[in-house]
Amino acid sequence: MLGFGKFIARHKLLVIVIGFLLLIPAVIGTLATPVNYDLLSYLPDTLETVNGQDRMVEEYGMGAFSMIIVENMEMKDVQKLKKKIADVEHVKEVIWFDDIADISMPTSMIPQKYRDIFFRGDATIMIALLDDTTSSDITMDTIVKLRKLTGKQCFISGMAGVVNDIKDVALKELPMYVVIAGILSLLVLELTMDSFLIPIFFLLGIGMAVLYNLGSNIFLGQVSYITKSLTAVLQLGVTMDYSIFLLHTYEEAKEETPDREEAMARAIAETFVSIVGSSVTTVAGFIALCFMTFALGRDLGIVMAKGVMIGVVTCVTTLPAMILFFDKWIEKTKHKPFIHSSGRLSRLIIRHYRLAIIGFLLLFLPALYGNKNVSIYYNIAHSLPDTLPSNVANNKLEKEFDMGTVHLLMLDHGNDPVEKKKMMEEIKEVDGVKWCIGLDSLFGPEVPESMIPEKIKGKLTSDKSELVFIGSEYTQATKPVNRQLDKISKISKSHDPKSILVGEAPMMNDLEKTTNVDIRNVNIASMAAIFLIILLVFKSISIPVILVAVIEFAIILNMSIAYYTGVELPFVASIVIGTIQLGACVDYAIVLTTRYVNERKGGMSKMEALKTSHEANLISVFTSAMSLFAATFGVTMYSSVDMIGSICTLLARGAIMSMFIVLTLLPALIIIFDKLICKTTMGMTKIDY
Repeated sequence: MLGFGKFIARHKLLVIVIGFLLLIPAVIGTLATPVNYDLLSYLPDTLETVNGQDRMVEEYGMGAFSMIIVENMEMKDVQKLKKKIADVEHVKEVIWFDDIADISMPTSMIPQKYRDIFFRGDATIMIALLDDTTSSDITMDTIVKLRKLTGKQCFISGMAGVVNDIKDVALKELPMYVVIAGILSLLVLELTMDSFLIPIFFLLGIGMAVLYNLGSNIFLGQVSYITKSLTAVLQLGVTMDYSIFLLHTYEEAKEETPDREEAMARAIAETFVSIVGSSVTTVAGFIALCFMTFALGRDLGIVMAKGVMIGVVTCVTTLPAMILFFDKWIEKTKHKPFIHSSGRLSRLIIRHYRLAIIGFLLLFLPALYGNKNVSIYYNIAHSLPDTLPSNVANNKLEKEFDMGTVHLLMLDHGNDPVEKKKMMEEIKEVDGVKWCIGLDSLFGPEVPESMIPEKIKGKLTSDKSELVFIGSEYTQATKPVNRQLDKISKISKSHDPKSILVGEAPMMNDLEKTTNVDIRNVNIASMAAIFLIILLVFKSISIPVILVAVIEFAIILNMSIAYYTGVELPFVASIVIGTIQLGACVDYAIVLTTRYVNERKGGMSKMEALKTSHEANLISVFTSAMSLFAATFGVTMYSSVDMIGSICTLLARGAIMSMFIVLTLLPALIIIFDKLICKTTMGMTKIDY
């Protein structure tokens, strides 16, 4: 690595030029990488609901549907609007009252079963069937066209509208996430660094690494909007340490040799060895997300693990080349750090270590209880502001039609009409079911299929199956609707074993079941991986237990605050926070413990070694934690998408908590378990404790 460092130092201008030239394909790749805004599309293909969605596209040419509420409009005008909607490209079919009866019929004469389905006061409802999937660009463009066509008297509900609104908000806010994170990180660096210019090069180097990472995503085919929104913020927060370490090592090397290129070569060599070891735990935390069956974890895990590795490479190539090239300017802008290390604070913390133990004992059980009982929601629409068109429509559907969602039941074609009637009657008796739309419910089993109008039959049947629309008064991703789905599924399976229940609520129910398992698996995988890494680094049995336990305590304390403050978290935040906080923040504990172990091996007593390591690493841990806090806190304050805001809130709070616990509780545990550490750590067994 020393030879590699000398090459970088001697060819600094070439390295800088290559670094900036690589931004061209990176930007092209970033712009060319499709973004997926539909989280339900990440459900595993093995689920029955996902297979049902695929069959809908295959058999009916329908991948999504939307409920369109029309207010204060004459029946004839509604019929004209329906025809205009049907003429919109990629609208497969539109189902409304005029498919089964004459609109000239007075409202009072309309059979009750039709009134319950299609009318409520001055409002009526129609179902638009779209020919592509919920998350496709075609579907989102279709929603935009429908909103323009229908005007202010109409409201379009459904997941397709939600996904379109997510796209609009994300595209508008994403650039601001980067700007805010950059400005706040710059402020932190200016307070802790001894040069006004060096923080700019830090951010420039990390910014280049972020673009390389985003550009290389093109090889993945597509990325989630959550991944794209968080990439820059997380990469900035978790890789800032590497830049700081390089600078400190370079400054120390310059004191030993007057040759700046030689000093930088040494710094690159030493930095690479150190930050590779440090980055492994962070990468392990992100890779653990790949153990999720919900593919969003794999999407985020691969991109962020790749980002950390790219950050390491950039830190030992482009960044040192820029620092060396502009070294004279950096020297001219040097100043005394506004925040600097204080031995007094370290001594105070270590002297009163028993207070940290008492605090831990007092907080542990409440934190454990809060972490276990934190409220989590799975309704994707709830992550968006209520003022967005999709949520306005969903709220109107719930309030005006007393309906929360619509399920689709796909039945095997050719079932006995009497058996189907019995099944439909049983389904109507399920709590919360408002109505059913199927051939038998509309016309009755006594009407031969040949007598049913072709225009309605073609919308509800295929060669292999037939559809039944089920209106529910319960909203998606709630306990009542999940119980309802279980009952409907049992009823349909008892009459037709091949039946499949599909739609937004069934998929969200599967989402909840899937991610509940994922949370446990991912946490176990991340803890096991990081435990093993720390064990190999320290060659110790006790140290990995202590370090992982310290950060896990910070994680459950972080999550418990959401419970005690009454905050409901989106499911994504609850899954990823444990692995990201553990992987990113365990480095704080590792750096302090590494210095402590080295000092103990060098002959210091446990208190002397602890004071030395604490004072030496206080500012570096503070800077690292504050960098992650700064990168995420600004996004928390700005983002209107709760999926993004909640993750950043937990990461910002988690960074501060991890820092505080590492600087207070970890020293206390080291003091208490020093004898155990020495006995169970290779190279320390002969230390006098």
